[in-house]
Amino acid sequence: MTATAIRAALLGLAVGDALGVPVEFISRAARRADPVTGLRGYGTHRQPPGTWSDDSSLTFCLAETLAKSGGLTGPPDLADFGRRAINWLDNSYWTATGETFDVGNATRYAIQRLKQGVSPSQAGPRSEEDIGNGALMRILPLVFHQTWQAENLDLNAAWALTEAVASVTHGHPRSSLGCFLYLLVARGLADGLVPATAYEQMIRLVTPWLQATTIPAVVQDKHYQRVLDNSLPTLKEDQIGSSGYVVHTLKAALWCLLRHDTYAATVLAAVNLGDDTDTTGAVAGGLAGLAYGELGIPAEWLAGLARRADIEELAQRLVAAG
Repeated sequence: MTATAIRAALLGLAVGDALGVPVEFISRAARRADPVTGLRGYGTHRQPPGTWSDDSSLTFCLAETLAKSGGLTGPPDLADFGRRAINWLDNSYWTATGETFDVGNATRYAIQRLKQGVSPSQAGPRSEEDIGNGALMRILPLVFHQTWQAENLDLNAAWALTEAVASVTHGHPRSSLGCFLYLLVARGLADGLVPATAYEQMIRLVTPWLQATTIPAVVQDKHYQRVLDNSLPTLKEDQIGSSGYVVHTLKAALWCLLRHDTYAATVLAAVNLGDDTDTTGAVAGGLAGLAYGELGIPAEWLAGLARRADIEELAQRLVAAG
């Protein structure tokens, strides 16, 4: 784990998010006619340029929990993360402009359950209607936990950690599996692998684990087949969804990462897929930040990013916790 990787991951995610905020929920056809080429203002949520959304807010809440003493070496304090999530929803904690303006349904429901005293590991809904991307969008800081950074990665331990953290807002195993695959790719990028190699390593590591696991819901889940059969980079754009469904978001982010060779090209491709633009941009942006580093993020985008100094200070605290 390096300070530069942590900064690049957090900043890369926030910039990708901010690029997507003004055009969220707008169609792909509209983006083809008017592609995003840089930071914009207002639009869907009427926010100034550089504003990031719930994706970054909850990522930073998780990073703060992990930055606590022992948070990167022992079991994360999920109750602490739950309190921060409540504070975000109710009091605009860790928002870009002091306003909570974009909340997913499953996340809102889970936070209400947390407020009622439900255990964090049980708060996230678990039905087929609740398999959105709200855990995937915030899970990236977990890649810096000792479990994920171990030289000899224990996939069972990494799965247990990922499932516990994802389940605070999204309890369905398909959500956890999407987070798990994402973190495997992120781990390879953090180790210095190029995107194609990190992706291929993920497939090589996870395939025998999936074949051996006894977790029924994971064994039976075939929804990530195109992610795992190495055909993803060959798919055409019209085969890539960009809704808020967790499988769509992971596929889209990886597809953009694998088909482009700079940070800017990757995140602009993600945002210009349309629909859930902030989350696709954030998920792709976190990976692209790790792949190309902070210096790979256009300087004008970093200069326009809301609360950049606060994000950098959070990254430093996360470094110190490791």
